[in-house]
Amino acid sequence: MTRLEPGDVAPDFTLPDDTGAEVSLSSLRGRKVIVYFYPAAMTPGCTKQACDFTDSIDSLKAAGYEVVGISKDKPAKLAKFRERDGLTITLASDEDLAVHQAYGAYGEKKLYGKVVEGVIRSTFVVDEDGKIEVAQYNVKATGHVAKLRRDLGLAS
Repeated sequence: MTRLEPGDVAPDFTLPDDTGAEVSLSSLRGRKVIVYFYPAAMTPGCTKQACDFTDSIDSLKAAGYEVVGISKDKPAKLAKFRERDGLTITLASDEDLAVHQAYGAYGEKKLYGKVVEGVIRSTFVVDEDGKIEVAQYNVKATGHVAKLRRDLGLAS
């Protein structure tokens, strides 16, 4: 499994969002994009993380950032997730895990002390030119957005 590093070109993607429309990284060129991968919509940790991004979206957008959350969930489940939790971030579906794999966000990980194959909760900041600015693997769901804001020099 290859992990991305700052300076790498971010793998482009085009994925369906929760409305069935397509979201692609190349269409966001010229803006900074926070791309984050999470294991499953509507689970406690993933809900906390998505709500934290939603709570921060206005200030992130004011600082020039877009946010795209990617999971292997089907668009219909993502729509339920958005509705249930009042999410205002972009939610994209990567059912075949191709984008997860391109970003190194799927592979071996430890879960309750056992090695399993699965989604590695990861966050990437892509700059205006499509290059990786920040690559964080195995992030915690709780407190991650606040830490990311500090890392990016944004007031909390």
